Amino acid sequence: MHPQPPALFIHGFIGSFDVASFDLPHAAPHLLGYGDCRAVDAGRVSLPAQVEHLRAYIDTHMGGGPVDLVGHSVGGAIAMLLAHTHPGRVRRIVNVEGNFTLDDAFWSASVGRMSQDEAEAMLARLRAEPLAWLRGAIAEAPAHMAATAARWLDHQDAGTLRAMGRSVIDVTGDAGYLPMLCEVFERRPVYLLAGERSRAGWNVPDWALTQCAGQATLAGCGHMLAAERPEVFAQAIRGFLR
Repeated sequence: MHPQPPALFIHGFIGSFDVASFDLPHAAPHLLGYGDCRAVDAGRVSLPAQVEHLRAYIDTHMGGGPVDLVGHSVGGAIAMLLAHTHPGRVRRIVNVEGNFTLDDAFWSASVGRMSQDEAEAMLARLRAEPLAWLRGAIAEAPAHMAATAARWLDHQDAGTLRAMGRSVIDVTGDAGYLPMLCEVFERRPVYLLAGERSRAGWNVPDWALTQCAGQATLAGCGHMLAAERPEVFAQAIRGFLR
């Protein structure tokens, strides 16, 4: 039996992958401009730069691959770009409501179009009421999740969000983006994971549904699957990667 390859978890537009426990080898590094990498200048932050950042992480900390990728939201787009740019470092991908079209990036794209002052004011408003922000995606989010929401909102600054939003527009709005995704589906197993409440708004093309290696929709979840039902989310990931 071949050993289980490590999994690389790629967080989304805001926050990190710090709410679910997994009994499989994995790493969840912070992207450029986030958390431990927050000091990176926003001028260096883009989806292609995140790909190279993660490629270096795989080479330095994960033996050069191949690894399994689990990417959420914008992280799903980064996972697909990484698999396309460095196919030898990727075995399989779990795409968790990752961006297929600009319609999947309605919030990140809108932040990308903001001025710096507008983005800073927006982030300040969210930080003032973190639980209210989280309840926009998790209607019944309990009070104890306020700490998680506050931590996620403090994980990056407005400059990083603007830079990521602009790059999402540039990359996913490009005419070559969907053909690139199609190439990844043809060359690597790609699994699709969505939340029950948010699945209808995920613009997955019919060809992706046909070509994917597997798919699941988690009951009682919206877009923030790992935060809303962490045990069920972890179970789904284990099911795909085992």
